[in-house]
Amino acid sequence: MTPQHNNVTPATDWWRDAVIYQVYPRSFADGNGDGMGDLAGIRSRLPYLRDLGVDAVWLSPFYASPQADAGYDVADYRAIDPMFGTLPDAEAVIRDAHALGLRIIVDLVPNHCSDQHEWFRRGLAEGPGSTIRERFHFRKGRGENGELPPNDWESLFGGPAWTRVPDGEWYLHLFAPEQPDFNWDHPAVRDEFRSVLRFWLDLGVDGFRVDVAHGLVKAPGLPDMGHGEQLKLLGNQVLPFFDQDGVHDIYRSWRTVLDEYAGERIAVAEAWTPTVERTALYLRPDELHQAFNFHYLNTGWDANALREAIDTSLDAMRPVSAPTTWVLSNHDVVRHRTRLGGALARARAATLLMLALPGSAYLYQGEELGLPEVTDLPDEVRQDPSFFRAAGQEGLRDGCRVPIPWSGDAAPYGFGTGGSWLPQPADWAALTVEAQTGDPDSTLELYRTALSLRRTHPALGAGDSVEWLDAPDGVLAFRRPGGLVCTVNTTEASARLAVPGRVLLSSRQLDAPQGDFFVLPADTTAWWEE
Repeated sequence: MTPQHNNVTPATDWWRDAVIYQVYPRSFADGNGDGMGDLAGIRSRLPYLRDLGVDAVWLSPFYASPQADAGYDVADYRAIDPMFGTLPDAEAVIRDAHALGLRIIVDLVPNHCSDQHEWFRRGLAEGPGSTIRERFHFRKGRGENGELPPNDWESLFGGPAWTRVPDGEWYLHLFAPEQPDFNWDHPAVRDEFRSVLRFWLDLGVDGFRVDVAHGLVKAPGLPDMGHGEQLKLLGNQVLPFFDQDGVHDIYRSWRTVLDEYAGERIAVAEAWTPTVERTALYLRPDELHQAFNFHYLNTGWDANALREAIDTSLDAMRPVSAPTTWVLSNHDVVRHRTRLGGALARARAATLLMLALPGSAYLYQGEELGLPEVTDLPDEVRQDPSFFRAAGQEGLRDGCRVPIPWSGDAAPYGFGTGGSWLPQPADWAALTVEAQTGDPDSTLELYRTALSLRRTHPALGAGDSVEWLDAPDGVLAFRRPGGLVCTVNTTEASARLAVPGRVLLSSRQLDAPQGDFFVLPADTTAWWEE
């Protein structure tokens, strides 16, 4: 196939200030009534995303997969899982999104595949010494009879990072046993993923979110950790299976592929690194375009901590001329309404702070509705694989993956006609898109207004710095070039500040100014035009 141009009007460096909306396909919209979200459902709701005011849509995996880890175990990178639809359905989503002025970013999972991937199945069948096993990390075990794993690495989902096969060899999997890690030292792996990139770029996608971007290359010899802290990034430590310098050669080769295509196609790194400075290395001009800002996501609702995270993030990205990204929620963490405490008011304030910062912002489906984390799911309905493995992650990712509510006063709230794969709370009727549309006090209308202002106001969007202003303890105040001031009260008490100008938007109602001063309520953010 020859490279295809997308139909979105070109915009120089569109990704430097883009608002990108994550769609988790299982939980967004069900088009065929089987209780599972799908591509047809996504396609039907694209006008909603246009009207919300986002610039691009990131689709979590929809590839052919046994679904051992919700699609992050890919059996075929060029095929659509029947539960989501067909390849023509994916092409239709891309085509319709472009017609609406939206860009499409797809998930790419290069660290590991499914144990049902053709390569891995052939490797198992052909046995020890097979050349195709070299595309993975097969090793002999330790101990008198090879009964012990080859090293002491642990899976991020709990338990050893190795599984023994009947012929006695072991294979590496940093996640579930159904997700064998590729050996990125093998040229066939590198060639295959450049081919996969071109396959989707030829279909018109605008970019890729790179899953576990920090994990592809392992230290030579797969050395022991020597202690039990391998799941923690301590200080400036670089782990033998994460953030190895060899990953950068891979991304430089990917950048040459992306640059072959018109329309400024991009790649976004999910890179968990010890420091934001190491994250910046993934974003040098000849590598990837953006990286998720986990440092900011993991920062609590505290003015000093937030200011430090903002400054550190901006400072780290400036030398590589990359945009800083900001994110509060995604499919792997507790929704920020719940995680930050303070209920909905704090979540709304955190959102307006994030959207006022210079760079690119990521939204996770349903946060614009003010959805809380669902914390009371019965064990028998959970599907997160880490929930079922001892000593793994918290195993509670299902709580942020409950299907979102669209309309009506009872489940499944317009998600589809056949129920929903995870149960929705009985009190979500007031949180539906239908219930919130047109209500000026709703969280949905707050997002719509904020995104409209962000797109049109000259002080919002791209940039690499903020000017901090004097403010009381617990309050943040900063100016963006172009005439906008943002004030944020992270405390549980009201704060008295000088009026910066004309209020443009606030996360909760402000009283009229008292002369030259105004009162900023607790857990409130306000935007002001000077």
